[in-house]
Amino acid sequence: MNQRNDGRFLITFNYKCMNIDALAYWSNVADIVMQFPGTEAGTSYGTPAFKVNKKLFARLREDGKTLVVFSNERDKWMQQNPSVFFITDHYKNYPMMLVDLATVKKKDLQSLLLASWQIKAPGRLKKDKKK
Repeated sequence: MNQRNDGRFLITFNYKCMNIDALAYWSNVADIVMQFPGTEAGTSYGTPAFKVNKKLFARLREDGKTLVVFSNERDKWMQQNPSVFFITDHYKNYPMMLVDLATVKKKDLQSLLLASWQIKAPGRLKKDKKK
């Protein structure tokens, strides 16, 4: 395991996904989600993850360049740009989607992360976000 402390939280990577691109991609995700109330950094399946109220809402896949998010509109996103937004057979029966962090537009990433956070956040935190 390798750890990096960027001053806001501790990022833990296993060596399968440890590379400079993974750090940069994860830093971009962190810059967005740490603005959401109740967001905590952690791990899921041995990769860096973000949780709200102890519930996973985003994690880095083992490849270090793909993000897993929850989405109620994944079909819309996948039709819009299937090279950026996609699923594998594993995610077929779950309300989750994969995002290529190398090619996703920042605006889209922000929208997806907020939507994923809102799916998992309790009502009191959603109210805090609106303020």
